[in-house]
Parts: sequence; structure tokens; C-alpha cells
Amino acid sequence: MLNIHIRPHWEISVKGEAPLDTGDLLGLLLSIQDTGSIAQAAKSVKLSYRYAWGLLRAAEELFGEQLLQTGRGRGTALTPLAQKLVWADRRIAARLSPTLQSLASELEVELGRITASKSQPLRLDASHGFAVAALMGCIDRDTLPLDSRYRTSTDAVMALARRECDLAGFHVPIGRFEAPTAAWYLRWLDPGQHCLVRVAGREQGLMTARGNPLGLRGLADLARPEVRFVNRQAGSGTRMLLEMMLAAEGPPFEAINGFNSAEFTHSAVAAYIASGMADAGVGMRAASAQFKLDFIPLVRETYYFAVRRDALDGAAMCQLLALMRQPSYHKTVAALPGYDAAGTGELVSIAEAFSLAA
Repeated sequence: MLNIHIRPHWEISVKGEAPLDTGDLLGLLLSIQDTGSIAQAAKSVKLSYRYAWGLLRAAEELFGEQLLQTGRGRGTALTPLAQKLVWADRRIAARLSPTLQSLASELEVELGRITASKSQPLRLDASHGFAVAALMGCIDRDTLPLDSRYRTSTDAVMALARRECDLAGFHVPIGRFEAPTAAWYLRWLDPGQHCLVRVAGREQGLMTARGNPLGLRGLADLARPEVRFVNRQAGSGTRMLLEMMLAAEGPPFEAINGFNSAEFTHSAVAAYIASGMADAGVGMRAASAQFKLDFIPLVRETYYFAVRRDALDGAAMCQLLALMRQPSYHKTVAALPGYDAAGTGELVSIAEAFSLAA
């Protein structure tokens, strides 16, 4: 089966002038940030030293500002402008990657129907998560065709109820907010027709800027006037969890500066904070670690795939479940910050998983 990768690409231009392609420039700036040397950076990204210098000069001429600063004994560092460019690229990638991955999966399936595979792929709709992304990386699409789409937990479960997908990925907090969250999803899940596959346990919390310069300790601090908050989109499981926690313990939604903002992944929230555009957001420990942020734990939760019972004996479904039960996948999940692989791949009934709500 064909493997398709779609990556974000952006250009910068001034009216009447040729656009600056940021692809090589951003790779070069990132490498300079890591090595502190233009020569080493150019070599690491496979650019000639002359071309690298020409690229930097062209960019500085476009912006009218320097991208690099040097100091005796300190090597070469990025200026604030160059750092903003790097963070803009990381934010773009974090925001768009799930959508582009979903589109790539759709194209793989469509082209596969024409060029090779005639088998019906498994259809996975799931909220974005690191364990799910790791599973996608473990699948051999030649032997297990998979059509995956990232969407909110609610949309995924609704799609399963309408038989528009074969697996629906969603997450439920453990403890105080488990029952109301499970009750929400049970509007579409039928214990007689559906069961669950445990994917992973994971930790959600408050992500703050590195070093937590504002000294945030919990959700109550989000009401402080100097705190800029970045939220997830309405309908996401994380947004629903946050709203339940705030309704139970405060502060009120309207007291939080930025509550009505909307980013579509945990990584996008983390990138937004890391770029200095916000001070805090709620997300997974893995996303916080990805962008080297501080993290204040709030709740642990379980990520599940919901499936129809009558689909469990299908060859593709059996192959996927076998893959999820392999020690190598468990090891991958357990290595993700804040994740655990206890019971990964196990089938459980809805009554067993949600005894309080069921």
C-alpha cells in the first residue's frame, strides 16, 4: 500500500518581490539553535556553507532585522525574531499535523483501491493522542489497511453509532468526573452492541511556561488577570473535562482570559504556550514534555477504542488487537511521558469499564 505524508509548508513575501521559502531557512535556524555554529548547522541540514549564508542574508533583507547574534566565546544564537519564526513553524505543525495525517490516510485508501488493495480498510475515528499516533506508526498498511481520521471524542463515538467507522477513540477521566463523562458517551454507546478496547492510561494537567514564571498552582489561578489561557476546541474530551472541573470548583468560565480560544490538539496548546503567546493550558503530560513546559497534574484518565461486538471477529480487527497486545507496543506506550500500558489491548464491557454510569 502506498504511504503518503503531507507536511505543512509556508512562504513569506513582500508585495512585488519573490517569496521566501521557509523550508530550508527553518531547518537551518533550528540547527543553529542546537549547534551554535552556522558551519555545523549547514552541514547537518545538508546545505553548502555559501548557500546557508545567502539564505540568511536574503531573509534578513526581507525582514529588515537580524536573525543571528554572535558573541565571543558564546557561538551563534538566534535573535528574538528568528526564535519567533521557529516557534511559528512548530505551532503550525502542531495545529495542522492531525488534519494532514487524516487527509493522507484518506488518499492512501483511495489510491489503494485503484492501484492495489481491494480489501475494505478498517475505519478509525479518534481524538488525537500520542498512544494512537504510536499505534499508527506500528501498523504495516500493506497487511492491515487502515483509514484513520482525527476528530473530537464526541464526533468519533457518534460516527461509530452511525456505523461510519469501525473503531472510535475517546478518553474518560478516572475518579470524580468518570460517571458524568461516561454518561455523556453512553448517549451513543449501547452496552448490548458495543464493547471497549483499552488503549492506554494517561495524565492530564495544567501546562505552564517553562519554569512556571507566574507561580501557577492549579485551576483557581487561571482567574488571575495577568494569566493568558489557551483552551481546546468545543466538543473535545479535554475541553469537556475542564468545564466539569471548573463547574465543580471554579473559577467561572468568564473569569478566565482566553477561555473561548480553541486549539485542536494537545501539542498545539503546548506549542502556543512555548512560543510565549499564552501562559497556561490543559493537556497531556506528554505534550508538556514535548515542548519542555512545566506540568501540574490534575487527573488520570483512560483512553479507549469503542467497537461493535459484531466486528470483533473480522480478520483486520483481530490483527489490530493482536498488534496492540504485543510487548513492543506496550513498551512504546509506557515510554511516553505520563502514559501507562497496563491492560493495553484488553477487551472490556461497557458495564465493567463504567460501572457507575452504566
